[in-house]
Amino acid sequence: MSDKNALIQPDRGQKANPIHLVDKNGLDQFRKSLSFPQRALLDGQKFTGDAGDFAIVADGDGWFVVAGVVDAGALNSWCMAKLAEKLPAGTYRRVGGEPGPAKFGWITAQYSFDRYRSDPDDQGPRILLTGEAAAIDAITAEAEAVMLVRDLVNTPAEDMGPAQLEAEAENLHRSFRAEIRVTRGDMLEREFPMVHAVGRAAARSHAPRLIELEWGDPKHPRIAIVGKGVCFDSGGLDIKPSSGMLLMKKDMGGAAHALALARLIMAAQLPVRLHLLVPAVENAIAGNSFRPGDVLKSRAGITVEIGNTDAEGRLVLGDALTRAGEDSPELIVDFATLTGAARVAVGPDLPALFTREDATAEALLAAGQAHDDPCWRLPLFDGYREYLKSDIADINNAGSSGFAGASTAALFLDRFVPKGTDWAHFDTFAWRPAAKPGRPKGGDALGLRAAWHMLQHRYTPQNP
Repeated sequence: MSDKNALIQPDRGQKANPIHLVDKNGLDQFRKSLSFPQRALLDGQKFTGDAGDFAIVADGDGWFVVAGVVDAGALNSWCMAKLAEKLPAGTYRRVGGEPGPAKFGWITAQYSFDRYRSDPDDQGPRILLTGEAAAIDAITAEAEAVMLVRDLVNTPAEDMGPAQLEAEAENLHRSFRAEIRVTRGDMLEREFPMVHAVGRAAARSHAPRLIELEWGDPKHPRIAIVGKGVCFDSGGLDIKPSSGMLLMKKDMGGAAHALALARLIMAAQLPVRLHLLVPAVENAIAGNSFRPGDVLKSRAGITVEIGNTDAEGRLVLGDALTRAGEDSPELIVDFATLTGAARVAVGPDLPALFTREDATAEALLAAGQAHDDPCWRLPLFDGYREYLKSDIADINNAGSSGFAGASTAALFLDRFVPKGTDWAHFDTFAWRPAAKPGRPKGGDALGLRAAWHMLQHRYTPQNP
């Protein structure tokens, strides 16, 4: 991976290849500014001004780039990302304006996951200049957070187990002088019994644990960030088919989002008291696996009948959410690759969002829309609670019908969040099944930027 800090640099008049961004409405006027040979070069490359289309045009001893965008006056994160992927290595400058939000996509477009490649494909960096020097650090931090999620999710489970998630939390502990607690073994079984039950069948090297990190002034508003850390999900005794396991290294995507968001919060010195919680497990199969029909006692004292061992994420989150609520945070945000039903409902690009408070939903949706990280709200409908009834316990972990799977999973989590606590739940995919400009196939952050900008607006006195 290239040094991402170098991909956006202050414009001090250094030599750079010009980039002209042109939309359909401005194409004719732009063509008139060119010489006849330049127009011929543009036409020869069949440039029509469509978004994502680009051409390289000779200009004396040098050359410039013409790129199509939807609206040259309203750029987004991805409108220059294809250029960052395809142009030759070098330094570039937008002509006639600043790249604005496109700086983000310029960085993320140059991401590659090459940990396991013997011959990485490194074409050299494409550097973009900007006169908005004050914005470089913030946009770089945001892009690096997204790429951290990608790295963690893309790493196979053998190298990204509970111990490796703990190591990532340790990195945050050291970098930001945060307090860290890790509960494992017999103490985990006593204090977080559902986390222990889900993870107890894993090999000792992937033993379950509850990772907690606290940071910030205790006088500041307390918030909790929770991430599902199922590092691999076989389905347990309700085993998945082989096709269903192929992407299960990504089942810790919620933990990756939570760790990345915590890094953003601490690096920006957001005035909050942060509590990060990651229940880290592998849902494996062995003689001591938890079983369908078992009844688990949770940290909250709620008894849970196991209707399906493949609905394990909500179990580990239940204990973590209970712990988060014990310190009376004013806001809890959790991320989880929780249900296939959410993907059926809203597809791979939109995280399903559940909140108790309308104002919190509106703030998250607005932040996502403004920063090219859209989310979609689904209902916490009380009428569906009956789907989680158990004949022998307080609640069942699997819905009794085939309906509203994402909502019933969210309602299960709702039982473990204290009443009256503002809470947002992201059922995210953490994966891109197909590449888009700035967003390669593989692990990705979906909902992270929405949550980050909502928190910035909510807790920064200036409300940027």
